Amino acid sequence: MKTLKDVKAGETAVIKKLHAEGALKYRIMDIGMNEGTQVLVKKSAPLGDPVRVRVKDNDIFIRKSDMKKIEVE
Repeated sequence: MKTLKDVKAGETAVIKKLHAEGALKYRIMDIGMNEGTQVLVKKSAPLGDPVRVRVKDNDIFIRKSDMKKIEVE
């Protein structure tokens, strides 16, 4: 299973499934990261966490631990 954490900076991926539960799942969905959404991984923070991701027209920062819960293709 390939997760969003496996996608390198500059690459795009399409969200296949969310494996998060509870409040985290709803927070991810509220920012527009739903199944079928294309995301672009832009870059990491200087210490590697969080990671800047473009979703639709918005840049968001997401922790690597949360990125493991987003399956992509």
